[in-house]
Amino acid sequence: MGGGNAQKSAAARERKNKDQGKTPEERAIAKAKAAKDKDGFKCKICMTTFMINVKPPTLYLHMTSKHKDTTDPYLCFDSMKDYDPEDPEGKKAA
Repeated sequence: MGGGNAQKSAAARERKNKDQGKTPEERAIAKAKAAKDKDGFKCKICMTTFMINVKPPTLYLHMTSKHKDTTDPYLCFDSMKDYDPEDPEGKKAA
């Protein structure tokens, strides 16, 4: 009576498929998302890019340290239009 290795073969097949990683379509989607996130914020003066997860106080710090003659954060970053350095969390406006 022959022994069955179906379970062993299925496990090996599953491991092989797992090791192959992402499909080309998945890689293209991940690459596009990473490129979009990388250019989350771009300074309009010096073209420095910041990741999408950077907080407004960090962007304000960039403006005050790199562009000392600039007083309006909007001149560097569109998203900083109504930013108040005295209220970085935006609690006073609420």
